[in-house]
Parts: sequence; structure tokens; C-alpha cells
Amino acid sequence: MSVGIVMLVHTAFDRAEQMALHWAKGGCPVVIHVDSAVPRASYDAFRARLSQTPGILFSKRHRCEWGTWGLVAAAQDASELMLKSFEEVRHVYLASGSCLPLRPVEELTSYLAERPRTDFIESATTADVPWTVGGLDHERFTLHFPFSWRKNRMLFDNFVELQRMVGYKRRIPNGIVPHMGSQWWCLTRQTLSAILGDPERRRYDAYFRHVWIPDESYFQTLARVYSTQIESRSLTLSKFDFQGKPHIFYDDHLQLLRRSDCFVARKIWPHADRLYDAFLTDPNRAMSRQEPNPGKIDRIFAKAVDRRTRGRPGLYMQSRFPNYGWENGVTAGKYSVFQGFSELFIDFEQWLARATGAQVHGHLYAPERAEFTGGQTLINGALSDNAKLRDANPRAFLTNLIWNTRGERQCFQYGPRDNPEILWPVSRDPNAQISVISGAWAVPLFKSNANFADIRAEAARLQKVESKMLDTLRSPDVKARIRIWSMAEFIESPMEPLQVIIDEIGQKSLRRLAEAPRLEDLTGFGQFLQNLKNQGMHPYLMGDFPVDPAPRNTRGNTRKPYLVKK
Repeated sequence: MSVGIVMLVHTAFDRAEQMALHWAKGGCPVVIHVDSAVPRASYDAFRARLSQTPGILFSKRHRCEWGTWGLVAAAQDASELMLKSFEEVRHVYLASGSCLPLRPVEELTSYLAERPRTDFIESATTADVPWTVGGLDHERFTLHFPFSWRKNRMLFDNFVELQRMVGYKRRIPNGIVPHMGSQWWCLTRQTLSAILGDPERRRYDAYFRHVWIPDESYFQTLARVYSTQIESRSLTLSKFDFQGKPHIFYDDHLQLLRRSDCFVARKIWPHADRLYDAFLTDPNRAMSRQEPNPGKIDRIFAKAVDRRTRGRPGLYMQSRFPNYGWENGVTAGKYSVFQGFSELFIDFEQWLARATGAQVHGHLYAPERAEFTGGQTLINGALSDNAKLRDANPRAFLTNLIWNTRGERQCFQYGPRDNPEILWPVSRDPNAQISVISGAWAVPLFKSNANFADIRAEAARLQKVESKMLDTLRSPDVKARIRIWSMAEFIESPMEPLQVIIDEIGQKSLRRLAEAPRLEDLTGFGQFLQNLKNQGMHPYLMGDFPVDPAPRNTRGNTRKPYLVKK
């Protein structure tokens, strides 16, 4: 009683030769199939090196393109040769040239000898398969696929859509229920010979020849017809990423592979010398006799997939620059954006820094330069204040700033004069706290000494820009924490909103504000707004400012005299 190994080889022939010799040394006959796309000279040299080893044979060659019938035909011919040439074989194990035995061959032989009638093949109906990638589950069994998915992707997709439009469906042969699973199986002689010798084989082959990825469904379906005992799992450790591509194991996966307790693993990098030396040349370092349990390392693979697809919040690496909407958070930490505050209050940045302990910048997206705190020209992560560098990718500039200053709250000013491209990314960032005093951009114009005609034109432009900004901030897709006040509303009672903002930043212990920022002198501001109206420009974002200043109480209430008795 022994185990026969069917090997599918198409590359890395030095490693495939090493694997074949290892299996043969362990007492397993080996039948090798080499892809017909391999040049004849390479094939002949590979075959010549193994021709003197007893128990190693070569089967008829087929073209084995991914997802096509050639892979099934290769496994069929190699299996037929195995069953015909080695009568002592009880189980046939399908492997590839990039598979690596993780445990001594004797352990695999003993394990299967204890289960002489058990077929190990992953086999589940399409309704029970959660791992299909590409949008084709049951349709892969009911549509035609004459075009290569890899070489003619456009024709493949268009032909699938055409069949869907016309309602075309292939008929599934009677007597079978399509199942799917891993390509890498281990079947008993009875089951495999029944599949290969089935009187209806020609009909089944003709049907599966036009199924998409038949190597994951042909044996998986027919084994359900003939097997008396199926373990719906593979003895080969084979992990796939979120795109359906196999994970490749490298030298640094040594301990991970040991923990799996599996008999065989794929896909191994051909130059992983440490892995091949550890598992092939030193059997004493092999694992103990445990039941194969790839679930031990599933958590690590799940975490790796999550890190690859989502990454860490606010960190974009060269290896993972996500599409829009794939980000795991726009930025790495919370930050605050202030619009109109530095225009309305004198030295607002310095006051906010004292009140919160946060790092408070000026207008980071000003047209001239990024106004870093303290007038710095460089900040953490070698971020430059150069406007051209910043505006080449405004979002990446903010992402880098927040990432490089993790642990310290960042605050910066923003306004209608600044780069507008950053507003939408900030508004959909849950980490952003945006506080807006609408219309405060008029204060610098009010205090300027420019010609009034120029002031009027600039006021009209800034109001138009800010109006669009406010529309963006009020969008239903916004995720930032946003507060908006009109200028008139804010200065009526400034301490209450300032206290709320400071409490939310929360850098220092919660306490009432003991110091208020100094408000700009707005004497005559109402008349300034009226002058703009008189010139045909209607300033409405500031709120309702009276033209005349509020009356001052020049006299207090007269105190009544009173007597004090001694």
C-alpha cells in the first residue's frame, strides 16, 4: 500500500526535480506532467535527469493555461498512467512542482493508510462557496467560455454579457450536481478509477471542457457521484488573497508553516532555500504527528488580507495606495480646522495654542506657502512649506502631516482664499472637526486700505467661493464634525462656542476658559457692509449687522441716598 504523487510542472525545474526525488525516496511513485508550452529542450533535459530514478514516469503533455480544460486533461492522463503502472497505489495525491512537503513522507503514508477509503477533496456546492472571486458562481456551469480570461479579457467579459442578455443557459448533464473546491486533492484508487472509467466520461468531459476553471469543479463534482466517504478538505495548505491569487511562501514563513501541521504547502518561492532545507534535508525537525489544521494560521492570513486591503488608518504606502472609498480612514488622527477665526480674532493661533496645548498652524493651504506654526519652513516628516509641492497632492500633504505628528493634535486655519481641493477630503474625514464663522473674510477687507472698487470685486469673489464651500460642508455625504455660525451670530456670544470647541479638542483638563481671544475692532463694520450693498454687492453670509453702532449707556442709574443709623 502506498501513495502515488501526480505532479504538474511548468517552471522552476530544479525545484520540481528536487521534489520528485524527495517523494520517490519516501517510497511514493511519481508521475510528472510538464506543460506543453515548455520548450522541448528544457523538457528533454528535465526528463533526462530523472530517467534513471525508479518509480518516476512522465505522462502525455497538454497546454495548461490557467482556468482551462488542459489542467484537467493533464491530471486525467497522469492519473491513468499512475493507476496502470503502480498497482500498489491506494491513494493518488495531486501536487505541483511548487508544492513542498512539510512533514516526512512516512507520516503522510501512515495517515492515509489509516483511512484507506477516505477521499480528501474540497467539494461544496456553489451556494455554499464563499471564496469565488470574479462574479461567476453558478454561471460558470451554465455559460460558454470560449475565450481566455487572461489573454482576451474584453472578449471574455463581452461574451458573458451577451449570453446573459439573450438568456442563454447550458444544460447540466443528468446525474451530477456541480461542486467546487481546491484543485489539490487526494483520491482513493476506487474513486479515481471510477471517475476515469465512467461510461459517461465523454459526455462529462465535453460538458466540463467549456466550464470556467474546470480544474476546481471536475473532480470535485464527480467525486460526489462515486466516493463512499469524502473529507471535504484538502491536505495541501493553499491560501489565497482577496483577488483570488495564491499566497507565495518565503523563507520568513518557516515558523508559520510549521504551526499549520499540514502535510504539503503551496505555493513556495523557488529561491526559498531555508524552507527547502528545513523541510527536506532534516526530517528530525519535522512537525509532530498532529491532525492537519490550517485554521491555526487563518487568523494571521485574515489579518494580512485586512492590512493589505485596508492598511493602517491614514497611512498610504507604495505597496497599498487604495482606490477612492477603499481607505481605512482618510487620516491617522483627529485634527481641527478653523475658518474665519484668525480673521475675527487678534493672534488667534497663539491663544488657541495656550488654551489647548495643541500644535496650531496658520493657513496651511494659503496660496503663497504652508503657514506652519512658528513660521517653520519644514515640519515632521520633512514636509516643506513650498506651495507647489503641497498643491501637487493636497490630500497627501494633509495625510502625511497628521501621520507624522501622531499623538499631537493639529489645528490649522482655512478660508475661501486657500486651495479648494482639500475641502472635500477633509469634509468626509471622520477625524476632522471643522468650525466655520461665515463671512469673516470681510474683516481683512474692511481693515484694508485698498480702493473700494477693488474691495467690492474681491468681496463678491470670496463670498461666491465661501458659499460653495458651505454647500460642500452641508452635503449629506459629509462625515466630519462640522459647526457653522454666521459672523453676527458668533460675536453676539463668542465664549459659549469657543468653550465647546476647546472642550472637544480636549488636550488639557476640562475647565472654563479664563482668557478670551481679543476681538478685532469692528467699529464701522456695519456701515462697510452697507456700502457694499449700495455698490450693488449683497453681503449675506455675515448675518444681520446694524449700520449704526449700538447705543452706549453714558449714564448709569442714579443711586438713591440712604441713612445709616449708628
